[in-house]
Amino acid sequence: MTRTAEITRYTNETKIQLSLNIDGEGKSDLQTGVPFLTHMLDLFAKHGQFDLTVNADGDTEVDDHHTTEDIGICLGHALKEALGDKKGIKRYGNAFVPMDEALAQVVVDLSNRPHLEMRAEFPSQKVGTFDTELVHEFLWKLALEARMNLHVIVHYGQNTHHIIEAIFKALARALDEATTIDPRIKGVPSTKGML
Repeated sequence: MTRTAEITRYTNETKIQLSLNIDGEGKSDLQTGVPFLTHMLDLFAKHGQFDLTVNADGDTEVDDHHTTEDIGICLGHALKEALGDKKGIKRYGNAFVPMDEALAQVVVDLSNRPHLEMRAEFPSQKVGTFDTELVHEFLWKLALEARMNLHVIVHYGQNTHHIIEAIFKALARALDEATTIDPRIKGVPSTKGML
């Protein structure tokens, strides 16, 4: 079973081509035009053992909002498509990741019910040129398009870069767990018979 997807999204604001292999080796090829997001997606691929390719051309001369949002949309769509009928997956994932003084927890349920619950405060409004409010925008669009429950809890932290990095690493590890095939699971892991 090949769990891959390729997504193309062209709007008046962005042009994005994205490919995802859930059962990858942690390889990434990323051209986002948003350096901090590129860094976070590289971490995401590495720590989730996903192969991720992103080629994005967006209106970053305005700001990074549209590009960040649309990459979140495409990644969520790719995750949903690559998972297919979700037979045999663990469905739930939970990860705590420390990054120096920061500790983030991400819990996911690949439930077909989109929801983002985010308990995080960022000490700084920017990391480099990146607006930290875009982390919420990215995660909300990812959860919406992947149709998953996504809970993000930052237990503590002082450095904004460290906090966001811990979130993305924890997201990767939680999704790696949730998408893992468990040979004990027959069919879909739901009493409803579908996800």
